[in-house]
Amino acid sequence: MFEQLKLDRPLVVFDIESTGVVPQRDRIVEIAVLKIMPDGESRSTVRRLNPQMPIPPGATAIHGITDADVAACPTFADIADKLHSYIEGCDLAGYNIQGFDIPLLEIEFKRVGLDLNTASRKVIDAYTLFCKLYPRTLTAAYKFFCGKDLEGAHGAAADTAATWEVLLGQLEKHPELPRTVDELAQFSDNSDPDAIDRNRRFKFNGDEAVVNFGKYSGRTLRDIAENEPGFLRWILKGDFPDDVKAIAQDALMGKFPTRQVSGSENA
Repeated sequence: MFEQLKLDRPLVVFDIESTGVVPQRDRIVEIAVLKIMPDGESRSTVRRLNPQMPIPPGATAIHGITDADVAACPTFADIADKLHSYIEGCDLAGYNIQGFDIPLLEIEFKRVGLDLNTASRKVIDAYTLFCKLYPRTLTAAYKFFCGKDLEGAHGAAADTAATWEVLLGQLEKHPELPRTVDELAQFSDNSDPDAIDRNRRFKFNGDEAVVNFGKYSGRTLRDIAENEPGFLRWILKGDFPDDVKAIAQDALMGKFPTRQVSGSENA
C-alpha cells in the first residue's frame, strides 16, 4: 500500500532492455512490468524475448543478456496480444521511457498490427522528474531517495522496481510535487516546445520549420525541399520514425508544418 500517489486507474511501471538504442532498428530482449492498482495492490512480471537478430556485444556489456540466453525465448509477437491486453486502460511510468522505451514499444506493437495508443494515457517519467530535481542517474537516485545501493542495475526487473521506489521517494521528499497522475505527468513533461516531431529531427525557428540534424542542420525545410530534395528522399528510404517521414513527404509535395497557436501538436 502507498499514500504518496493517488491513482485513478492502474499504473504500469516498465523497463526495457534491447539490442541497441535506435527504436526503428533495434528489438526488445527483456521487458519487466510492474502493475500498481488504485488500491495499492501490485503485481510484477519479467519476460526475456528472442529479438530475432544478433545482440551486439556492446548491448550485452550493458545488460548482460547474450544470444544464447534468449535463443529459446518467445518473440515479441508471441506475447504481444497478452501484453497489450494487460496494459490496456493503464497509465504508464518508467525511467526515461519518453525518450526510448515508449517509442521502442510502440514500434514493436506496430510490427504485429497493434497500437500502444499513448495519446489516451498519462505518462509519468521518473527520469524527467529526477532531472528537474537532481540531475543524476537511476543508481544515484535510488541511493539518494531510498538510501540503498541498486543491485542488478541495467536489469529490467531491478530498474523497474527501483524506478517505482524512486518515484515514491521523490513524492515523499518533495511535498511540493503534485499528487495526481495528471498533474505529475504534466510536471514531468520535458518536451521541446519548438520540436515538430518527437525525436526533434525538425524544429521551428520562429515560425519557419528547419532541419535539426546532419549536414543541413539549421537550414529551412522549405529551402531543402526546393534545393536539396534528395535529402528528403533519403529520409523516406531510411530508418526514421513515421512522423519524420511524413514531414519529409509533405515537404516534397510543397506542404510545410505551421506553428499552432494553441497547445496542440505542431506537426
